[in-house]
Order: sequence, then C-alpha cells, then structure tokens
Amino acid sequence: MPKKKLATKQTKRPTTKNNELLSGETLQRSRNRKLVIVESPAKARTLNKILGRNYILKASMGHVRDLPKSTLGVDVENDFAPKYVVPKEKKKVIKEIQEACSKASSIFLATDPDREGEAISWHLTQAAKMDSDSTPFYRVAFHEITKAAVEEAFENPHSIDMNLVNAQQARRILDRLVGYKISPILWRKVQKGLSAGRVQSVAVKIVVDREREIQNFTSREYWSIEAELSKTGKEAHGFKARLISLTGGDKLEIGDAEAANSIAASLRNAAYTVKSIQKKKTIRRPFPPFITSTLQQEAWRKLHFTAKYTMAIAQQLYEGLPIGKEGSVGLITYMRTDSTHVASSAINEVRDFIREKHGKAFLPPKPRTFGKKTKWAQEAHEAIRPTRIYRQPEQVKKFLNQDQMKIYELIWKRMVASQMAVASYDTTTAEISATVNSKEGYLLRASDSKISFPGFIAVYSEDKDEERPEESSDLLPELRVNEKLLLLNILPEQHFTQPPFRYTEATLIKALEEKGIGRPSTYAPIISTIQGRDYVHKKEGKFYPDELGIIVNDILNEHFPRIVDSKFTARMESHLDEIAHGEKDHVAILNSFYHPFEETLDKASNNIKKIDMSKPTEEICPNCGRPMVIKVGRFGKFLACSGYPECKTSMPYVVRVGAFCPECGSELIERRSKKRGKVFYGCSNYPQCKFATNYKPLPYPCPNCGKLLVQQGKDMAKCTSCGYRVKISELEGERQKQEVTS
Repeated sequence: MPKKKLATKQTKRPTTKNNELLSGETLQRSRNRKLVIVESPAKARTLNKILGRNYILKASMGHVRDLPKSTLGVDVENDFAPKYVVPKEKKKVIKEIQEACSKASSIFLATDPDREGEAISWHLTQAAKMDSDSTPFYRVAFHEITKAAVEEAFENPHSIDMNLVNAQQARRILDRLVGYKISPILWRKVQKGLSAGRVQSVAVKIVVDREREIQNFTSREYWSIEAELSKTGKEAHGFKARLISLTGGDKLEIGDAEAANSIAASLRNAAYTVKSIQKKKTIRRPFPPFITSTLQQEAWRKLHFTAKYTMAIAQQLYEGLPIGKEGSVGLITYMRTDSTHVASSAINEVRDFIREKHGKAFLPPKPRTFGKKTKWAQEAHEAIRPTRIYRQPEQVKKFLNQDQMKIYELIWKRMVASQMAVASYDTTTAEISATVNSKEGYLLRASDSKISFPGFIAVYSEDKDEERPEESSDLLPELRVNEKLLLLNILPEQHFTQPPFRYTEATLIKALEEKGIGRPSTYAPIISTIQGRDYVHKKEGKFYPDELGIIVNDILNEHFPRIVDSKFTARMESHLDEIAHGEKDHVAILNSFYHPFEETLDKASNNIKKIDMSKPTEEICPNCGRPMVIKVGRFGKFLACSGYPECKTSMPYVVRVGAFCPECGSELIERRSKKRGKVFYGCSNYPQCKFATNYKPLPYPCPNCGKLLVQQGKDMAKCTSCGYRVKISELEGERQKQEVTS
C-alpha cells in the first residue's frame, strides 16, 4: 500500500486577466454574490462595511478541524499522516458554510496572515469539500483591516501556501507526539491527568532552573562609601561622590564593617580636590515599533496585563471596533508578528504628524528604519502600529473600554516615538581625589545627567524590567579642576549581593524569545498552559515552580533531555521556519525527530520509578477510620482514604482559611473559578449561602465591629462591613501579646 503524505494539493489560482474575476462583470452573468470566510464575527462586521453588498461574510469561529482527542491521530508508519476530525460543535458551522458556498459565485478565504490563518483556510477547504465543488476559491491576506489594504488583497488573490500549512501541521504533529507519548508514562509513574508539552516543558525548566539558582545562591557582604561634599561658601549645596578606587587606580573591595570603618576614618581626615571634569553629550535612540513579544513585555511592565489578555485586547483592536460615525474600524495592524518593518506610507504619515504636532526639531532628517528582529521575520509583515496615526488616542477614547484604550495608546505612542528625533543629555562626570597623606589617597566620582532635548521621550519611554537600585546622582554645582572642596559627611553603607530575580510575564517572554523558543503566536499560550497545568504559579507577579512542575521537569530532564533542551527546541523552531519557506520537507523533519524519540520512550517507560504524590492530612476516613490523604486527579485535588484499594472513600478537597462567613457563620474556603481558574473565597454552605470575595479572608475579627476582615495589599486589612482599615502586622502583634499574657 503506498504511503500517504501531508496534504500538498494547491488550491485553484485565478486565471482571468486584469482582475476581471474581481470586477463583478463576469460573475453577474451567473451568481452575483461572493462569499468571504473569516475567523470571527467581529472581523466579519468590519470587512462587511468595507466590501459592501456584493459579498456575504461568514465566520468559522477559529479552527474547524483538529486531531482527535481520544487517540493519537497521527499515522507514524505512514509518513505521519494526520487523521483530522470535525469537532461536534463545529459541524453546524461547516454545514452553514457549505450552504453558503453552494450559493456563491466565488469564495475568498480571508483568515489571518500567518501559519495558523493559512492552516485554518486549508482546513476550511477540506472540511467544506470545496475541491469537489465547481465554485472557485481563493486566498486573500491583509495585515490591516482598512479599505486600501483589503481592496488591494482582493485585487491580488492567490492560492493557499501549502508550505505555511505544512509548517503548522508539523508543529501540531510534533506537539501531539510529545504530549500523547510522554503523558501516559507520567500518568503511570506520577499521577493521572499530567501532560508534557514540547515547548511548554522548556518554559517550565527555565522557571525551575531559576528557582534553583535562587535557592543555591550564597549572599556576600560588601560595603559602599559615599562622601557628601560641597564647594566653599555659604550658599553652596552638597552633592555626593562615590568611592571607586585608590588614587593609583587599584580597585577597592570592602568586604566587612571593619574595613569600611577604617577607610571611612581615613576619608574623614582627607583633603578633597577636583582632579578632572568631563562633559559630554549623550543620546538615546527611540525603540522600534512593537512586535508581538515586545508588546506583551511592555503591557506587563506598564499595565500588568498578562500576555494572553494583551493579545485578546489587541485582537479586538485589529478585527475592528465601532468608532462613532466611522462604524467598525480596524485600529491596528496584525498583532502576531516578529518584523519591525513599517510600510513607507505609514512612515510618511507619522512624519507628517510629528512635524505638525511637535515641530521640525522633533523630526529626524531621514525616516528611521529598524533591522529584522529575527532571521525569518518577513518584510511583507509589518510591526504592530495604528492603521491611521491621525486617529489619536484622545479621539477614540470614548469609543473604547478602559483596557482597549490602554493597549491602543501604548501602540500609538510607541509608533510615533519610533520616528521622532533622539533624546539628548548633557552629562558631567567629576573625579575627586581624597588625599590623606603622601602615601595614602583615594579616588571618588560624582556625575549628573540633564536632558538637553527630550526628543522621542516627550511622547514615550519604555519601562524597565526589575533592576538593582541605581547609584544616586545629585545635580553637580559648577566645578573647576584643582578646586578645593569641603567634606560634609562620610556615608558608609552595608550591602549584600542579591540572587537573580524570578521571572515575570515580561522577563519570561524575553527569555523565550532570546533562546528561540516559540514564535509570536505561541508566547501567550505557553505561559497560560504551564500555569493551567499547575506546573508553575504566579505570586505578586513572579513565577514560582509548583512541586508538580519540579517533579515533572526532573523526570523529563533525566529521561527526555532533548525535549527540555532549549537549544534543541530552538533548532526545531528553525526547522519549522524552513518548512514554512519551502527549504525543508516536513516529513523528513518529523522523521528526524521521531525515531530517536521513540527509542527514548521505551527506555523511560522501564526506568522511571513510580512517585507517590499523595500527602497525609489530619482528616479521618468516615468509613474505616484510617487517615485521608491528598491526591491529584484529572479535575484537581481530592481527599482519598489511605487504605485504598480496600477502602475507596473519597471526598472533595477544600482549603480552609480560618475565617467564617459574615452572612451565615459557616466556614469560608478557597475556590477556583471554572473559566479562568482564578482563586476566590466563598462560603462552604454554597449554594444555600452565596457569599464570596476575591480578597483573602483573615482569621481576625474587625477591631471596630467584630465582622470579617479581608487582606488588601501586603500588610493591610479592611472590614467587609464597616470599612475599617488596619495593618495586618498590628493584628498579629496584638494576638501574640494575648497569647503571652494568657
């Protein structure tokens, strides 16, 4: 029997000259309405306004076919041929699309302009059996939903790019092979319901490795010393200079209080003289307009939006929102991109705006261009920018909700700033000698920096990831070389070296991008998935590995080292890019991965030792009297009898918070919402009592009225009844006093 390959049939190409197909003249002879299929109703509404009455718009609601959930769905013996199915909930959608196809003169597949969108278009042709119908179908792609971009796309339709489709299919098959082959081993050896992802496992490893760096970090003591100095004269103001070395340039390492106090004593008796002054101009260049990863990072830094939420809001802005009399309008270009390229027409519009709004001084002589962010960033794709720069944030504010406005303003400001003049600074650095005697002396340094021209920072300045505290920088008075200075004070300060920071949404995405893990469409799903599987959790905005995540990571690291190797995963991403560009064959790539992987599977299945994840509790089994243990199943934690399988008693697992419902007096417990898995606190007497709060209840009564206190912030408590506010540390201190006196 001959082997099957992933589908490679090309869709029909337009054959008419001079775009007669799209003129409507030929189609008027038979059917005069054209069918356009997109992913979402919002996108359909925006396109409908642009295309007009001759077009019927239908939404596929995302993918219409996928691999089956119950089986592997990949024929590994037959060139990894996928066995796609139409999910039950999509059968009605397909039926409606087929009916619309039968009545249309031509069909246009207008899904998103990336691999995922290309794959959705191809799946639509297969599920709706477009190949067997005589109605011609075409692919149209545009990176912004504006009249000009859409009309240009429809004037230049093309066939589905099977290279992009096969790259997406190869990614899906790779993920399926890893997930469906490793997960059953984890079920047997650790617990049911676990899963291993090809890319997600690398992200978990990054978080686990950082946690171990922190745990293994040994802090080292060191001291810094500053001298507070001033010019001579009554009106002179003080400034600080930092000790940097001995006079000869030998570096100083001050490791303890004794050494610090000895040097401080010498500095108190020193004579201070300005040794040198250096003045120079420095510049800061603007940042490129956003790509997917930088938008997600900056939205976390400035707004504390998750990557997933940021992309959901950006999707709304791209697909179109009603803007008063304009109707539904696409406000930004496509938000899944790794290219910093911007169309020349958009750059010209921005430069005109800057000239009119800020003046010629803020406009560089030539348009600014930015290099490719990644090897395969396609210049046909653009950076994320407003579709019209004159649609200023303040003008659309009343039509957007608060979060839509925040993301739009971020994108708009970044784009405008990217074409503005550099920011200029006047920087002064003074080196000051502290002479103790002919043999002993020290060198100190003071500096300041003042903006001489704001340039792009008049509009936008990028936030930073967490950094160590910067050195203090006072404004320096006018100093002269050899000028004598007065000592006002010596300020020694103790420090300890700090471990590396835990990852935030911004820094984890940055790490994934730098390591070549994932692509624009995958960063948000990666972070959502590793949290949803309880492999990592977020606390105060930082990622911590869960016990389960550490155990699974260690198993994969020992038995499937290639799966969690960031370099191997990055190479696989490059191979997928090469498939998308027609440079590699997808079957060859799948073969090169699978056969070594299959050998590893057999060894791992035999060598991994079973791990007991159950944890003892003080709960007693109501049926046999043995202790209950905490276990984790497909739907989360539950209590089970330790006498299993003799006793099969199980009960729901609840997290008690030590506080009681203010409405009925029952115990309050921790719960999770079904949709987002977000933690909240509710009455254990639900559904009879429906009291719930998003704030953690505290085991202290309100000092003012005796009702329920909840935590707000790190050390503040607020009463749910009277609104009284008090510090939690004060409540704990009061309780400790009572325990001592009793």
